[in-house]
Amino acid sequence: MITLSSVKSNPLVAEYIRQTEIYAQAIGYTDHGTSHSEIVSSRARELAQSIGLSEVEQELAAIAGWCHDMGNFLGRTQHHYWGALLFGQVFSTQADPAEVATIMQAIADHDKEDITIPGPIVACLVIADKSDVRQSRVFDTRPSNLSQDIHDRVNYAVTQNELTVDNKNKIIALRLMIDTEHSPIMEYFEIFAERMAYCRHAAAKLGYKLEIVINETKLL
Repeated sequence: MITLSSVKSNPLVAEYIRQTEIYAQAIGYTDHGTSHSEIVSSRARELAQSIGLSEVEQELAAIAGWCHDMGNFLGRTQHHYWGALLFGQVFSTQADPAEVATIMQAIADHDKEDITIPGPIVACLVIADKSDVRQSRVFDTRPSNLSQDIHDRVNYAVTQNELTVDNKNKIIALRLMIDTEHSPIMEYFEIFAERMAYCRHAAAKLGYKLEIVINETKLL
């Protein structure tokens, strides 16, 4: 079985993520490097565990979370495909083909206009990835940048972020605290509405309902 620890220790994967972090900062994007990978990997595993997936599936979700953005250094537009292909190149002869294919599929499906959610690993990854909105993802915190860049401004305004699972009521909830001095709540939905729709579809695939709670008010 392929493990997260073996993937993390692979020098190619480590370099792809390092180069992605450099590239994201160079083009003015939020953090897509190690910190983002760690959060998405942990959340994907926690979701998989919370909804009762097997230990193998939990590991695959965590690996997909760790590697999902590593193709960004080859270009943002098709980064999900680049990442999937890179993962396949690195591990095609080192791991079970079915496990490799499952992770490749999750990476390829996590971020595209015609997003599809064929299974629980993809669903866990989509929710884990799209829910990572936080102040520390912003590289350039200068007021001049925040006033011009809505993505940086909204991320910078998010001071608390918690993803919870209520198995009894079948609810996956994203709870945010947004400092409205930096960004009005409406701006969050202006840039994240499509991503939250992805998360809603992903939650439904898992048999759950998605809730968005901002500043202690349920908005979805």
